[in-house]
Order: sequence, then C-alpha cells, then structure tokens
Amino acid sequence: MTDRSEFGAFLRGRREALQPSDVGLPPGQRRRTAGLRREEVASLCHMSADYYARLERGTGPQPSEQMVAAIAQGFHLTRQERDHLFRLAGHRPPESGVGTDHVGPGMMRIFDRLVDTPAEVVSELGETLQQTPLATALFGDASQRTGHERSSGWRWFTEPGARDLFPVEDREATSRLYTSSLREVVARRGPDSAAARLADDLLDRSDEFRALWDRHEVGLRPGTVKRYDHPVVGRLELHCQVLLDPEQAHVLLVYTAVPGTESHDRLRLLSVVAA
Repeated sequence: MTDRSEFGAFLRGRREALQPSDVGLPPGQRRRTAGLRREEVASLCHMSADYYARLERGTGPQPSEQMVAAIAQGFHLTRQERDHLFRLAGHRPPESGVGTDHVGPGMMRIFDRLVDTPAEVVSELGETLQQTPLATALFGDASQRTGHERSSGWRWFTEPGARDLFPVEDREATSRLYTSSLREVVARRGPDSAAARLADDLLDRSDEFRALWDRHEVGLRPGTVKRYDHPVVGRLELHCQVLLDPEQAHVLLVYTAVPGTESHDRLRLLSVVAA
C-alpha cells in the first residue's frame, strides 16, 4: 500500500537538502528556495515536471518499481534510502548487493563530474548502467536495451554490428577476454546466477563463444590502451582508467587521450559532434 503523504514528504525533504553540485548540475541563477527545483529533479529522474510535482504533493498515482528506481538514482540515494522509498511506494525493495542496478552515491558523485569525458558505469556482466554524453557518442546509447542485450558480451557474440567499432586485429583478443571474464563471474556467483544463465544462452547461440568456453581460459585482463574506429572521427587510442565499487560489483570506466596526440584532437571533435 502506497503511503502517498510520507512518500511525497520524503521526496520534498531530499530535494530541499540537495544542492546542484551534489548531482552534477551547474549552480544556475540565485535561488529563492533551498535545494533543487522540481523541474531539475524531474529531469534527473527522467519524468515530467508535472508528474514529479504530483508525487511530491501526494496526489499522484502509485509509481511503478521502475519509476521508483529512477527517482532513487536521480536523487543519488544510498541503498538504505532507496529501500525506504520503495517501501513508501508500496513495493518490495530490490535485492541488495551484487547484481543491483542502483549505482552508489559515491560513485555517482564522481561520475557527475565527468561531463566532458567518455565515462560509463558498468556491471560485472558488462551492462551499461550510466553513460556520459561523450560515452554515448563513442559507444552508442545503451539506455534502451533490455534483457541479455544490456550485456556488451552478449551483443559481441550475437549482434553482427557490435564489433564495428573495434579494429579487426583486436577482435579475437576481445572475444577471449569476454569469455574469460564471464567464466570468472560464473565461478564467483554460482550455477543459479544471472551470469550462469547468460553463459548458457550464449552457448546455445554462438559457435565462437562455445569454442572459446571450452578452452577454460581465466585471468585474461584488458590493456590500459583501447583502440576504436569511430565512423565519424576515425581511429581513437584511449587510456582506460578503472574505479571499482566492490560492494556492488560496479566499475567506473573513464577514457582519456594523451594531450597533443591525434586521438586527443579527435576526441575533442567527437565532443563537438555530441553537442
């Protein structure tokens, strides 16, 4: 049962406690009220300002689980705050820990400051959970994908165009890397895990994956420099820095180019294209 009054009060309290810099927004003009504006929150949570305003007033409909999850992420809630919000909305909180899509507030604060850099937060199955605009311009928009298609490894072995961004000479090593990584996750999570289901379905769908899986390779790690052949700006050689959130098995990947190189100039051109 939804407690609309408490739900709205919780949203209002969180909104008034946040400053624009807390969620990666510019300070803007002088503010008459404390905290964020309703329209700013609505944008962060990917909903209309009118819908959000009704939720805060306690007059809106019961929000779906997907909507509550979007609100929790937009507000940069902790897992405890997220679970409380789910209960107020009349839903059972998602399972905590490994496998959740909710990115922790600490990692989100770092991510919010990378607006001019290709960066993404991914799960241990290669599911893109957050992308900066420049990452979307580089890799494509992953926000609308569902099911196995959220996993970059699944797309690599099942979608013909998934490899177009990678130089031909790098593709064999990338296939081995995806397979080795998934085998390690399956071993950690067990035969009843989402990782095991992904591996089973790939074994049914891809002869290449099946052949690599039979090698039982583990321990392969990507190099720090990654190469991409972008259809607009051409070849990019980018250094990939990794920040791990071990509690939730999320990884923040940040891609940079060495100043003064051709890749640096092309990345700047990509930012113009993205804008």
